[in-house]
Amino acid sequence: MKIKVKRLDTIKQLISSKQIGSQADLLRELRKEGYFLTQATLSRDLKQLKVAKAATMGGQYVYVLPNETMYRRVHTPLNSTELSISNTGFRSIRFSGNIGVIRTNPGYASSIAFNIDNSEIPEILGTIAGDDTIIIVISDGADHNAITEHITDVLRM
Repeated sequence: MKIKVKRLDTIKQLISSKQIGSQADLLRELRKEGYFLTQATLSRDLKQLKVAKAATMGGQYVYVLPNETMYRRVHTPLNSTELSISNTGFRSIRFSGNIGVIRTNPGYASSIAFNIDNSEIPEILGTIAGDDTIIIVISDGADHNAITEHITDVLRM
């Protein structure tokens, strides 16, 4: 199952960082990343990720992640292997009282929140995820540094 999760993350990163307009183009990009899959598998993955097509300013249609029709693309994208080593989609965390706000790359918040919820960190009461932001509710008096360390451990899994 881990392979599928990594593949889905790679697809999200490729769609977020490059203008890809067809499944054939996406399959080529995935092969460069070491994923050899059929068009049928890719089609199921795109459906699971709720990927859509949206028009660019130039009139071309490209794949976009949910709620990203106006997403600003990265100018000099790294390949997904470089990104996954240096960045799990997590960008930052800040706290205010018993609330934490986690910023992620677009499309990553839901999966990161899911992992946090399933890690059973006792100080975290729950999460709410959008596209690139997660709100975490923590127990009164919980140590913010300890919460940050727990979340870092979850992201390394």
